[in-house]
Amino acid sequence: MKFQVFSNGKTVTDFVPSGACLFGTDGISIRRAKIAFTDGCVECVRPNIETAGLALLWPIEDFGRIMLPTTCLPERERPYILNVELARAKLMQITNRREDWSFFDDLEGLEDIAKDSQNLFVQAIQSIKNPAAASVLADASLRKATIYSEKLAVRQGKSLFDKRRKSPGFGRGCLGCRIDPNLLTKPQYIERLLDSFASVTLPINWAQIESRQGHFDFSLVDSCMGILSRKKIVISAGPLLRFTPEQLPEWLLRSGVGFEKMRELAYQFVSKVVARYAGVVHRWYVISGMNAFNQFNFNFEQILEMTRAANMAVRAAGSRAVRIVEVSSPWGEYYATTPNSIPPFVYMDMVVQSGTSFDAFALQVRFGKDETGFHLRDMMQISSILDCFAPIAKPLYITDVEIPSKDGTGKFDPGAAGVWHRKWDQTHQAQWLERFYRIALSKPFVEAVNYGSLADSDGGAIAHSGLLNQELEAKESLDVLKKLHLSVIKR
Repeated sequence: MKFQVFSNGKTVTDFVPSGACLFGTDGISIRRAKIAFTDGCVECVRPNIETAGLALLWPIEDFGRIMLPTTCLPERERPYILNVELARAKLMQITNRREDWSFFDDLEGLEDIAKDSQNLFVQAIQSIKNPAAASVLADASLRKATIYSEKLAVRQGKSLFDKRRKSPGFGRGCLGCRIDPNLLTKPQYIERLLDSFASVTLPINWAQIESRQGHFDFSLVDSCMGILSRKKIVISAGPLLRFTPEQLPEWLLRSGVGFEKMRELAYQFVSKVVARYAGVVHRWYVISGMNAFNQFNFNFEQILEMTRAANMAVRAAGSRAVRIVEVSSPWGEYYATTPNSIPPFVYMDMVVQSGTSFDAFALQVRFGKDETGFHLRDMMQISSILDCFAPIAKPLYITDVEIPSKDGTGKFDPGAAGVWHRKWDQTHQAQWLERFYRIALSKPFVEAVNYGSLADSDGGAIAHSGLLNQELEAKESLDVLKKLHLSVIKR
């Protein structure tokens, strides 16, 4: 399967398919697929002949660079025109979302954009024998369709958010933030935190707490818990378990123990932490990212067993706090290249079906890095993926939300990570967050939205994503979230 790439009606000779992956009709990424750009085409080789779609980072005039999918297409000798297929998929998404949302109010000023995008796409199809001309018309159609889809998602989100805000739809601590334990003793840091949020998440890192087997250092966590427990605030902690190298003790990584012993060691650690802080923690992020991060290559049954055992350890340790299973990368691109991983919805469904006792799921949402799962998406795609979690019979927390406040370099270069309308700055970060939060909190099954980093740090997951700079001065985004929080609690 090949896709011709055009820019301004001319064949592209130099193109990097950032974030590219193939997916099947079930939306799951396809493994063992090969994607490369050569001779003006993105060539896709897959292990079967079933229909498939291509998703990749794509530039849109006056909008930016975002991840976009095609529809699922059959294999054929003649190349598809990528510009046309991306426009087709966006228009189909708009049609499907409008039907699903039944949202036909407050559309003044939008219908003309919708009609123009549809008419331009029809003209592109009529010109399909002239690929260059068809690509120009498709680009114009996609530009209008993307602008329309964004405005539609934002208006629908705002409408439902306002309705929910006027009713008792939000619980205590519906807006929160993850903190840096090393900064909590700074008066300016904690003042900004408590002035803006009613909920905080304190990281728990197994590697730091049990750096030597059997020797636990809780001094930093004790200090933080002591400060936070004296405040009228919802305290979350975790993840207790996350199977990535930076979260696992060095001695464990070198141990070579089997799964049974690994489960026993994990159970003991979780029990130790929970028993120590059960009296002050309201929410435990019990286990995180088991769908995508699997340092020890657990098989499917072992992944589910570790999830079950970790949640059982929390309850056995005497805690009655909310137990949350955290899921990474909601679009599941990692599945194409990560061995022993599980698509997010498959993992969540199997955790529920397995009878594991827990209270809620959490979903990590980060954008702004040229790495699988971190490429920028538009607001309609975000709203749509959240809707997919509605049928799962558990509340949902949105966690570790992050977006840059200025352009970065390397993996954080927006040219390869994604751009929203223009270059990132503080105002732009604040505008994006306000739209995102209203959409996320408009979903009745979303319990809370938690930001991922209160202050900028050199080792942050997304560069320049804090709500404070490194001097602990507030950015515009902090004020936006504070106002949003006040609008919820003072309804």
